[in-house]
Amino acid sequence: MTWTPQDDPDRSPEVPAGKTRDALRAAHLYYMQDLTMDAIAAELHTSRSSVSRLLSHARASGLVEISIHSPLDLPSRLEQEILARHEIAAHVVPVPDQASDVDRLDRVALSAARILGRFIDSNQLVGVAWGSTMSAVSRHLVPKSTHNSEIVQLNGAGNLRTTGILYASELLRRFGDAFGAKVQQFPVPAFFDDPATKEAFWRERSTKRLLELQGRLDVALFGVGSPFAEVASRVYQGGYLEREDYAALSADGVVGDVATVFYRADGSSEGIPLNERATGPDFGVLRRAPRRICVVSGRAKLPSLRGAIAAGLITDLITDEGTARALVEHA
Repeated sequence: MTWTPQDDPDRSPEVPAGKTRDALRAAHLYYMQDLTMDAIAAELHTSRSSVSRLLSHARASGLVEISIHSPLDLPSRLEQEILARHEIAAHVVPVPDQASDVDRLDRVALSAARILGRFIDSNQLVGVAWGSTMSAVSRHLVPKSTHNSEIVQLNGAGNLRTTGILYASELLRRFGDAFGAKVQQFPVPAFFDDPATKEAFWRERSTKRLLELQGRLDVALFGVGSPFAEVASRVYQGGYLEREDYAALSADGVVGDVATVFYRADGSSEGIPLNERATGPDFGVLRRAPRRICVVSGRAKLPSLRGAIAAGLITDLITDEGTARALVEHA
């Protein structure tokens, strides 16, 4: 077990600096010097219960990050197997097989939110695709101060029922607030009615600016949409697709989407008519990002996950133990 103190007393501006300094000092004494909570209480001239609260605050606010490295447990073996077979750095979250898909998603999202601080830093462009999984991750983010970083929306969110602005902006705001980053929204529909309209819109200078940012991402963060999952992917249950769209996707052998760009089991996305109207980044653009983090939970998303791997979209995977095991067994 290792821990890392994030020695930045200004990382959480909403918390009084004095509490942050006390929490950081308590963490150093407890984790680095092996002092008991009674000894720390005496040194800080406070109570044992106050020390316990300071240590809890240090963990919750990201001052302390705890990770467990064991070569003996199954998640570690699965991570090694996924790296060997798919050249993907995996983080496998232990979740009981009997857990519901809702609980499984929440536990994976919580772990993902705590891991992201390792990947997101200053002077970075971070692309985020909206969806049920990213929404869950955004609710658990641990604050980390960065500078000159930007959160870039990867795909439009509007449909016939809503502009999607409130939903997407709230999700992106959580990322921006957590990392002290500027947010770049992409206020376009998820799908245009006519490919020609998209082509015309893509020629606009204001749109080109966002597309240029998407082409220079340092990190891309996304889930995989799936028509098979118990926790329905937002694109499949949020009013984005018509009945004829489902029929066309089925005829094209589509198994999922990333940022509302659809693909088949072999990872191909060419020749799928709906993609000509979609506002998500072309996979060639997405693959330019050096780090592409995919968060997936539930075995029902296995076909979608395999397709995304075949498309070469993933460098880092955060998933639950059951899904990781199924991925390895299928391979």
